[in-house]
Amino acid sequence: MIEIDGSFGEGGGQIVRTAVALSAVTGKSVRITKIRQGRSKPGLAAQHARAIMALAGICDARTSGVEPGSSEISFSPGEIRGGRHRVEIGTAGSVTLLMQCLLPALLRADGPSSLRIHGGTDVSWAPTVDYFKNVFLPALSSFGAKVSLEVLQRGYYPRGQGEVLLEVEPAKLTASQLAGRSCEAQSMVQGVSHCSNLPEHVAARQADSAVQELQQAGFSAQISREVLRLPSLGSGITLWSDCKGSSCLGERGLPAEKVGRRAAEELIIELKSKATVDVHLADQLIPYLALAGGSYTVREISLHARTNIWTAGHFLDAKIKIKEEKGLFRIESFLQDCGL
Repeated sequence: MIEIDGSFGEGGGQIVRTAVALSAVTGKSVRITKIRQGRSKPGLAAQHARAIMALAGICDARTSGVEPGSSEISFSPGEIRGGRHRVEIGTAGSVTLLMQCLLPALLRADGPSSLRIHGGTDVSWAPTVDYFKNVFLPALSSFGAKVSLEVLQRGYYPRGQGEVLLEVEPAKLTASQLAGRSCEAQSMVQGVSHCSNLPEHVAARQADSAVQELQQAGFSAQISREVLRLPSLGSGITLWSDCKGSSCLGERGLPAEKVGRRAAEELIIELKSKATVDVHLADQLIPYLALAGGSYTVREISLHARTNIWTAGHFLDAKIKIKEEKGLFRIESFLQDCGL
């Protein structure tokens, strides 16, 4: 059984999600200890436990310790099954973090999968559903994955009640050379500004301030607006161009103009870099780089990326190297025959 120190590096829920995902894919049992030891509320959060149990159901895994507050779990996977699955995360637990945990396994399932998930689509400390759909999934397709996502209803903190439908075809992943893409001419920035149970001018002000900031930096933008009436109240904006994206969520006391401006400022930093992926996408793609090989460049290496590389190394023989070149960092995977 593989032993993982859950307090290593970034020391958060990502170690747990990556470890159980790669356990399911490789068929190697894992024990994770010291889970989120350095957090103000250590141990598994409710949404972490829900993701692990959802994955266990898909791959017929035996588990122990999977409950909120637990600092140690074990996960012993079986055969990965496709089919129709439904997951209720509860309240505003992130649907995108759950999908991150399940996707590697679903790509190795014995048939197509349809996954309907209820939870939060636009919540703090997680990729927004628009980022997942318009940045992460297109990048994942470069590895040969065929995945589609339909957003049926948004859900904000704290009530959640969002709903998405994820459709996954089994695939034999292939190496992706994202580092070979030309970054000289950026395509137009796309985006969506949304609000629920708020005046419609909130979405407009978020979008207008983002467009203004982007234009001042020399980038054209086209941002759609959604004014919604949902069970939950909230707002936000997500921007993207190719393999780079950014987002900002509204909060009490934060003017809509600042929400749009923050998202634009974050994306501008990425767009002005010659890197092929943004800082967040770089760490999200690590499991697939370890499984299939390839390379991409990023302007800086996050602690999340280093932690994901360390975690993947426990399950796979791929050698992931980081090389600094021309002010950027190239993350590259050299595969050995690991029988997958």
